[in-house]
Parts: sequence; C-alpha cells; structure tokens
Amino acid sequence: MSDPQVKRVLMSVTDKTGAAEFARALSDEFGAQIVSTGGTARVLAEAGVPVTEIDEVTKFPEMMGGRVKTLHPAVHGGLLARRDDAQHMAQAAEHGIEMIDMVVVNLYAFEKTVASGADFATCIENIDIGGPSMLRSAAKNFASVAVVTDPASYGDILEEMRANGGATTLATRRALALKVFQTTSVYDGAICAWMEGRIAREEGASGFSAPDAISLSAPKQQDLRYGENPHQAAAFYRMPTASPHSLANARQLNGKPLSYNNILDTDACWALAREFDEPAVVILKHQNPCGSATATDATEAYDRAFACDPKSAYGGIIAVNVEVPASLVEHINLNKQFVEVIIAPSFSEGALELLRAKANLRVLETGGIDATDDIEMRTVDGGLLVQDVDRVTEDPASFTVATKRKPTDRELDDLLFAWRVVKGVKSNAILVAKDRAGLGMGPGQPNRVDSAQLACDRAHEACGRLGISPEGLVAASDAFLPFADNVETFHARGITAIIQPGGSIRDDECVEACDRLGIAMVFTGRRHFKH
Repeated sequence: MSDPQVKRVLMSVTDKTGAAEFARALSDEFGAQIVSTGGTARVLAEAGVPVTEIDEVTKFPEMMGGRVKTLHPAVHGGLLARRDDAQHMAQAAEHGIEMIDMVVVNLYAFEKTVASGADFATCIENIDIGGPSMLRSAAKNFASVAVVTDPASYGDILEEMRANGGATTLATRRALALKVFQTTSVYDGAICAWMEGRIAREEGASGFSAPDAISLSAPKQQDLRYGENPHQAAAFYRMPTASPHSLANARQLNGKPLSYNNILDTDACWALAREFDEPAVVILKHQNPCGSATATDATEAYDRAFACDPKSAYGGIIAVNVEVPASLVEHINLNKQFVEVIIAPSFSEGALELLRAKANLRVLETGGIDATDDIEMRTVDGGLLVQDVDRVTEDPASFTVATKRKPTDRELDDLLFAWRVVKGVKSNAILVAKDRAGLGMGPGQPNRVDSAQLACDRAHEACGRLGISPEGLVAASDAFLPFADNVETFHARGITAIIQPGGSIRDDECVEACDRLGIAMVFTGRRHFKH
C-alpha cells in the first residue's frame, strides 16, 4: 500500500506550542481539513486557521465537562479502519465515517498537576481518557495514520510531507507509533503510582508494600556519554513519581553534562545532606562521605567538612541543604578544591557568578528539599530487587544506654550526628565524629575491626588539621559490633562513646569491655547497612 496523503487531521493538544503554525501549514500547503476539540479549536480559529469542531463530526456535543468528546465511532472508526480492507472501507462508507490521516494529540498534564500539590479532585480531572484512546487507535493503525505527540517534531514532519507529495513515510509513522506506546505507558505508570500512594495514605499504611507486579515506565532524561566505564553505554531515566525537588528534577545551571558516576554519587550525597534540619554540607567521593559537618551557616559547615579529608575531597561531590552563599564558593576556590558537582536547593547570585567561572563544574539546583523516593530498585541478573528507602527515622528517645556510664550531652549530640552520616557509608561502616563533623570513616572493609582502625586513623589526621584534641571522639557503627575487639580498638584511639544497633550474641562482652574502659555505648535497635 502506498503512503497515504494527509488530507484530514484531528488535533487536540494540551501543549499548544506551535499548534497554530503547524495546522496552518497542513491546511495551506496540503489542503488538509483540520478537525479539533474545545480549547484547541478556539486557538486555531483565533489564529485564522480553518477548523471543523469535533461535534460537527460526531453529531454529539462535547459533554460532561469535556469528559466525553472524542469517544465516538466517527473518530475511532476513521482512525482504525484498514485502508486495504474492502470490508472495513465499505462499513465506514455505510456509516458515514471519514478517514483520519493524522492525529496530533498530547495529553493532559497529569504529572505536573500532581507535582503542583493539586487536590485529589483536580488530579482526577487531569487523567486523560480520550487522548490516550486516540493515540492508541492511531498508533495501532500506523500503516495508514501518522500520530504526533511532540511539538518538537512538527517541523520534521512538514519537511517530510513536502518531500513526499503531502504524505508521511511508513518508517516515520512506525517510529511515531512506538513513541506513542512509550508515552502512554509512562502516563499510565504515573497515574498508577500516584493512586497507589494516595490509597496507602488514606488507609493509614506506612512503609513499602510490595505489589504483585511492577511495571516500569520512565521517560529518558538524557543519554550519557558512557556508563561506569567508557566501554559501557548508558542513559538516565526519570521515574514518573519523582518528587519536585529530587535529583531527577534538578535544574542544571552550569557545567558539562552529568555522567553516570556523577549521577550515582550526587544522589548519595544529596540523600545524606537532606537528613539534617540545620545547615549541613556533605562532600562525597565514590559513594562514601569523606567530609560531613553541620554548623550555624553553610560556609562554616563547608570549611569543617572539607577539613575532614581534603585529599579525598579533590574531585568529589558537594551537597548543601541550604542556599549556597558566595562565601562558600570563595572558600572552595581558596582550597583549590576540584569539584565535579555541587547540588543545593538554591544559589545566591554571587555564588552562581563565581561557579560559572568554572565552565565544567556541574551546578544543580533542586528548588527545595523534600523526602526521598519511597522505594529504591536494583537490578540483578534477570531480576529486580525492590525495597523501601532507608531513612534515619528512629526516635532517639527509644535508644537504650547499654553501659553503666551514660554519654554526656556533647557526646550524645555527636553520636546522633554520626548516626545520620554512617548510614551513607558503605558497609562494614564506621564513622568517627567530634563537634558534629565526620572526621574519619572506615568504609567497605570485609571486617569491622579494619573499618574501625581506618576510621580512627583518619579521624586523628583530621584532628591534627583542625587543631583539636583527639580525646572525646565518638564512633558510629552501621551494624552491631560482633566482638569486643572493636571496643578495644576504639578505646586505644580515644573514642569515649559508641552508637550501634546492638543485637549481637556477644553484646554482653562488648558492654562489659565498655564498662571496663569507661566508654558509653548506645543501642539504637535499628541497622543501617549500605551494600
């Protein structure tokens, strides 16, 4: 079958960018009849484009507040009829159904409506019914019908029609049909995720409830230069349920495109920074927070985080949970710190001016802070692991002091700080802190004693740089201490208080060692492994 000329076009668009110009070209250059609905028809008419309103085709008025307007055989028969099937064409003629050669439709902005914080009823009204139905009908019959969802493609389609006597090619129609099914899949996924979350909240559910099946529908955000290594292809996709202030929705204000590793590290860094209510700065390298601190302002927090481990901070990611002032960027420059990415809710004009002086520095603005996604996913060979996101939500009032000596107020303050940060360190994880700064970490060692020794050594080096005493350091362990040798290691390096989940069969031995050495130990009752 030859490519059909585009003689009749149905337009119904939420995004009206370029719609009038596209319709005018279809009408003026190719003599196409433009059929349209409600708001789109008004825009076209006001622009002087000849337009036939949909109710003239269906012989039914738009009704029920616009919920019913295109769900009619005169529309779907014109889209679905096979032009090479004599019976189809005879039935169409019998019922006065004219063919539709092109559909130009984009959907109600459901995701934007949800992201805006709209109420339940408004979100429901922004679930498109007729749009996806027309898209699917047209895409199914791509042999004869071109279906257009993206205003950015109007120009290319017109150029192809000019080169092909007013017709689109089969290759183009097939590619457009695939885009339709990708679009409707993502759209339905966003609605499903929103509805599941809404029902769970109304029923008082908390945490993650594993569904019987998971359908992944995520639009591609960008192609990446490569993956973890240059020989690996990669891309970044945005989940339809991404929160407004998530990494996926952050605006890049400066710098080169993000790499695969940039995105992984920035995600881990941003997740830690937003654990704190007070101004906090986290500097992360290779998935581990090599510097972390809180303070009364962002610049002081940065100075203290950088001093934790300046060597590892080189080439790292910086996350700030408050607006970045110019003074913080000035201190980055004074330290001659090479930074891959800096992410924050906002940046002052002065800070941006300084940051933009570094053409390659990636600057990400989230616009605010909100909770992380409810679930996280990891692929394994042939499968998918899904769990709810690990957050430090436990109430310190529920913690147990297991030793005879209770931590001092200062020790407890540092323990609570360390407990939030150690969650972001790879297991086996130890974090040593003092004065609300993560001075040393022991990440990813195959045994906890090595992690403890490494964290303590780094903390002592940081104390030297900061000019503070190594006495009165505290330590956090992401999982229980399996043997008392960890306690001995901590004591030898000036640790006076420890926070850990507890739960080992040798807890009593660890408590006894702490009591003998004068160390206070707190059990939280919850583990925060990060593999």
